[in-house]
Amino acid sequence: MTEDDIAGVMELERALFPKDAWTEQMMRSELAEDSRHYFVARIDGEMVGYAGLRSVPPQGDVQTIAVAASHQGRGVGRALLTELLSRARTLGVEDVFLEVRSDNPRARELYRRFGFTPIGIRRGYYAGADAIVMRRSDGASGEEATP
Repeated sequence: MTEDDIAGVMELERALFPKDAWTEQMMRSELAEDSRHYFVARIDGEMVGYAGLRSVPPQGDVQTIAVAASHQGRGVGRALLTELLSRARTLGVEDVFLEVRSDNPRARELYRRFGFTPIGIRRGYYAGADAIVMRRSDGASGEEATP
């Protein structure tokens, strides 16, 4: 992700997370941090998703993963998560954490398939939902390891 991607990212952010959307300034601040690594997904030139990783080895956090509603269930989220985990491994991250909405079974299943396991709950973390805190340790079996 570059500064040139911000407008498209913010459009997706507001459409997908109307109650919890990051501000443009928050996104710009994330891009400015050396410990952050953001990617966009494009299909035929159209931005259809984005994802971010915070890396402070030996730990990392999935900051966000978002996929346009029109492209959900088509492997975009899987590709973005694969990229984040690959970058995390390259950076020496051994444990990756994330929060996922308790009312988002599709995302929870994606993370489970990648070897993330629930380790806690943050009550009221999201507008209208709790967050399930999940963790994946380096070496965990997961879908991204398969060809």
